[in-house]
Amino acid sequence: MDGLGRALLMAAGMFWQTGWTLVLGFTVSALLQSVVSTEQMRRALGRDGAREIALASLAGAASSSCSYASAAIMRTLFKKGAALTTSLAFLFASTNLVLELGIILYLLLGWPFMAGEWIGGLVLIAVMSVIVRLTYPKRLAEEARNHEETSAGHQHMSMTVEGSTLREKLANPETRIRIAQNFAMEWSMLWKDLAIGFLVGGLLSAFVPDAAWKALFLTDASPWLKVPLNALLGPLIAVLTFVCSIGNVPLAAVLWGGGASFGGVLAFLYADLIVLPLLDAYRRYFGWRMAAYIGGVFYVTMVIAALVMDLAFNGLGWVPDHAGDVRAHLTRFALNYTFWLNLGFGALAAYWFWLARKHPMQHGHGDHGSGEGRHAHHHS
Repeated sequence: MDGLGRALLMAAGMFWQTGWTLVLGFTVSALLQSVVSTEQMRRALGRDGAREIALASLAGAASSSCSYASAAIMRTLFKKGAALTTSLAFLFASTNLVLELGIILYLLLGWPFMAGEWIGGLVLIAVMSVIVRLTYPKRLAEEARNHEETSAGHQHMSMTVEGSTLREKLANPETRIRIAQNFAMEWSMLWKDLAIGFLVGGLLSAFVPDAAWKALFLTDASPWLKVPLNALLGPLIAVLTFVCSIGNVPLAAVLWGGGASFGGVLAFLYADLIVLPLLDAYRRYFGWRMAAYIGGVFYVTMVIAALVMDLAFNGLGWVPDHAGDVRAHLTRFALNYTFWLNLGFGALAAYWFWLARKHPMQHGHGDHGSGEGRHAHHHS
């Protein structure tokens, strides 16, 4: 019972430290989903040149932070004509370059991990682009584009407000309602992943002894052995945890506290796109052969990017040491800036939920039949 109490306190502490950042991130994401349509993005992403990949990365960074929603948007982009490389670049950016993810990493693990996630997101996109260009399966890509999907789960419609310019859209009274609807939708897709992430993080920190982590991550081995093996191991642990996007940050904090290398933790964070439910979503969207191709390309990309970041940050002396107990920091509650930020952003979240409840989303109308932004959240 004492261990369970410590686990729940740790989970509550992690949620407390990161709560306001979630509201901020979801609000920004909901605003952008309200004024930028998937159709506009698709038209801009038809080629796989450097400009299109950069645009896809910006669009991804500004989009939903939920891996499942991002995968559904990527599916729409690709099937409507966006290039494979730009579609996958969008997917990497949407889960590695988003605002709230970086802030949460900063709060739980410090600025090197925030920088490692954001800079690493660009490295991921660059490495993936090279790998896809070298291995591009033209016939498979066409099969995937025309693959008849097997439906599962339920769908959410992301509503884009009307208006010919950004200023018109922002001035439209409907915009506030659409932001509220998208905010509530985003929360409905992510709250289970977040809850699981915080609870599993708390349980692992309370019940798995440090010696077990040290053995798993070869803490005492030579860096020449430890760093590559940690980079290979990080994504495999992520695949088995089932937790997507922001939900795996608490687990990353536990892995870092347990002795994983900097690159190993980053590889774990990058791998939210190859958790088993998402691999199954790729299979439904594109067929099992393309799902296997995407999974393989992503795994190799994540390992290479994690190694590059580990070498670069160690070379620059930016990797923090493992000194200090992460758990002690996360279970400290006080009347500080976190309290006031949670209070303010908690009120904002309550307003968005109230507005969304007052104006329920009308399923079946959105972007005039274009299938705009259907966020299929197929998560059991």
